[in-house]
Amino acid sequence: MRLTWLDSNSWLLELGGKRLLVDPWLVGSLTFGNLTWLFEGTKTKTRPIPENIDAIVLSQGLEDHAHPPTLKALDRSLPVIASPNAAKVVRELGYQTIVTLSHGEKYTLDSSVAIEAVPGSPVGPTAIENGYILEDLATGHRLYYEPHGYHSPELKTKGSIDVILTPIIDLKLPLLGPVIKGQKSALEVCELLHPRVIIPTAAGGDIRFEGLLMSVLRAEGSVETFRDLLKSKSLDTRAIDPIPWEPFTVEFA
Repeated sequence: MRLTWLDSNSWLLELGGKRLLVDPWLVGSLTFGNLTWLFEGTKTKTRPIPENIDAIVLSQGLEDHAHPPTLKALDRSLPVIASPNAAKVVRELGYQTIVTLSHGEKYTLDSSVAIEAVPGSPVGPTAIENGYILEDLATGHRLYYEPHGYHSPELKTKGSIDVILTPIIDLKLPLLGPVIKGQKSALEVCELLHPRVIIPTAAGGDIRFEGLLMSVLRAEGSVETFRDLLKSKSLDTRAIDPIPWEPFTVEFA
């Protein structure tokens, strides 16, 4: 299993002989509803879009997961595995093959990688977006991805997980609480699933963030402090701190 962190929530996952782009933001800036005064993220380095992609996986319909400028730049003949909200975004952009997964539903890509949707992050008063369990069907190795730190108790019924991609750092707004749940939530899911490896997502990379929201948003935690938390619970899980755009292989031996 080979992984490349592409900044923010974006990943290139290589497993089962497939190359999957997860929640890609690769070109242009990131805003919500074009409110650049409130929040805008910009890349500090220009990088090429990864080639030879087999599929796109989208966990949410919000711009930081289903990023319209990036999706417009990608090949619209690529299959997209998406939450119902994300499926609406790519459908409007003209993608031809869209697999919409609700919680508990599973899709198998070319008999190589199984992708199961599980409950993920709440968005708005009623909607709950997707997390995913991806399994390399040749090796049996399994990866769980949830980008905002909301982990369903039903994960305990889903079998063993080798790798978790989820936030380790909390992002909080005064009075409103966490926007992204990191340390406590990540520790709880490690206690629940006992993965071999946990890898942080959602925390920066080669990106500059600006806007009113950034003046009040507070980050708490680090990979180092999370490693101490794992030790305090006598967990053997390794916390890996990825370097943006540098591929790394997760060893299972």
